[in-house]
Order: sequence, then structure tokens, then C-alpha cells
Amino acid sequence: MRATVLHAPRDIRIEERDDPAIAEPTDALLRISATCVCGSDLWPYRGINDVSEPMPIGHEYVGVVEAVGDDVATVRPGQFVIGSFVASDGSCPHCRAGYQTACMHRQPVLGAQAELLRVPLADGTLVSTPDQPAAELIPSLLTLSDVMGTGWFAAVTAGVGPGSTVAVVGDGAVGLCGVLSARQLGAERIIAMSRHEARQKLALEFGATDIVSERGDDGVARVKELTGEVGADATLECVGTDEAMRQAIRATRPGGTVGFVGVPHGVRIGGEDLFRTHVGVRGGPAPVRHFLPELIDLVWRGRIDPGKVFDLALPLDEVAEAYRAMDERRAVKAFLRP
Repeated sequence: MRATVLHAPRDIRIEERDDPAIAEPTDALLRISATCVCGSDLWPYRGINDVSEPMPIGHEYVGVVEAVGDDVATVRPGQFVIGSFVASDGSCPHCRAGYQTACMHRQPVLGAQAELLRVPLADGTLVSTPDQPAAELIPSLLTLSDVMGTGWFAAVTAGVGPGSTVAVVGDGAVGLCGVLSARQLGAERIIAMSRHEARQKLALEFGATDIVSERGDDGVARVKELTGEVGADATLECVGTDEAMRQAIRATRPGGTVGFVGVPHGVRIGGEDLFRTHVGVRGGPAPVRHFLPELIDLVWRGRIDPGKVFDLALPLDEVAEAYRAMDERRAVKAFLRP
């Protein structure tokens, strides 16, 4: 099969690799219908995360089941399925509590930017759609594998609900999906923090009521100004840098909550910072498997269209350009079709 391999920073290649096969009775084998580049893939691509040897890459996927192991009961060959970027058994205490990315038997799902993918723990990881989806639904269904589920988790953990005032730090695909999630959950006011005109436009389309282009102290001051010096009830931190986290905490009112889903790089929060603010901080790797049934239903019924975050579509053979475009911020998110 053709598969994407990261050899070194900014050295991404399509290679011929052995087809995956069923290795455990709990596995499923998928033929990938669509995949994409995630913002978190840019950390190793840029060399911020160490790349010591060639590694298959990609963790967002939708596809058709080709084969299943003997113990798989909930999906079958021929079904169109969506899965999480973390495989989970669905039965451990953490899975039952809705935190499948903390599963006691979790395994990463890697190598999805390819033609075929082996998914471990299929019963606890994959969810089928009601039927074969129309082509126009596939981009939105693909977002549920990570970015839409992650934006939704940020909003849920931050306590977004009817009448909330929400600030969203980050205008990448996750942040934009966070805006869409906040609107769907009933937020009354949604402040999107973005400097980029195209992303601002999509944020407004997804439900943002205000745009703040300032960052750092100036960004916090602008949020406070917009909220009568109160701050946001809930803030979604969708970047993962120290500046973004500090901005999120300081933009939140006392008693509010920050839902943080940006993969942390250099984030340092002191106890004093939290103690004096009365701001709660919750988040982590999003348990997208927990939300898949609800989000699939919303997409299927046309209630949400998160696939609009894809502003670049390329064949898998042009994956190197997909990475370059996202690295250079020429694209919000690149859609890849094998």
C-alpha cells in the first residue's frame, strides 16, 4: 500500500509499505476513504517533537471495514466507520466513565495517512454510520475522528451551556470546531481570538459573535472590555503554548473554567496563578469515542457541517504539499483522499 512516512523534520514522503493485516482477534482492517493532516502532526514535522527514525504518521480517518478479527462483534466488513486516534477497549472503568483516551489498555492509532489501516480494539474504538454516507458528508464525518470531537470536548469540559459567554483561544481547525461546538451547546456570546481574515470569516459562520485579533495582555484586555470587565464564563484553549494557556486563564472570570485541548508544549502553570484566579482548568486528550454517536447523528441530520474547516483537498500522493501548506498557514486543514 501507499503510506505517508516522516523521515526527519520537513521530510515527508509517500512510500510503498506492506499491507497491514489482522494481528489480534480484536483488530479491524480498514480501507481508508479519507484522511487528513492534523495540527498536532506539525509538531514532529517541524522538529519540535523528536523524530529519531522514519515513522508512519496520521491519526484521523474514516473508511470501510475490510476484515475483522474473530472477537469483533460491533462492526462488520462493508460498514463505513469512524474511529478515535486512541484505541480503547470500551469496558475498563475509565472508558465507562467516558474517558476512552485514558483507557487502561489504550493503544495509539498511527499511520492513518495511508490506503489501509489496522485498528486495534475495534469494538471500543470504531462507530459505524447509519448507512454509506454521501460524498459530501465525508469531510464532516472525518472531523469527528479528532478535531470536531476535540473542540466539542473543550466546550463540554469548560462547562459551555445555554447563555454562556465563551472565549476561544486558537483559530486552527480545533479552535474553529470549538466555536461550532459552543454554538451547538447554546452559548449566547462566542469570542473568537484570531488574526487571520479567512479564519475569522469561518469563525463567524460557525457562530462567533465577536472577533478579537489581539494576543497576550492586549487580547485579555479586549475580552474583558467586551464582557464589562467580567471575563468569559468558559474559555477553550486550543493551541498548546504557554502564551495561549496564560491568555485563556486570564480571560476567564472567577468561577469559570478553561477547557484545554491543545497538546502542551512549554506550558507552565504555577499554583499561585490558579489559586488567585478562582479559575478551573480541565482537559487533556479528547475522548472523541465518547462523543462519536452524538456527533455522527448531528452531521447525518445536517445540524452541523464541521467539514468546512478543510480548505485544501489533495490526493494522498501530494501529502508533502499538504504539510507545507499547513506549516506555512496557507491552509487551515488539508483533506487527503487515497
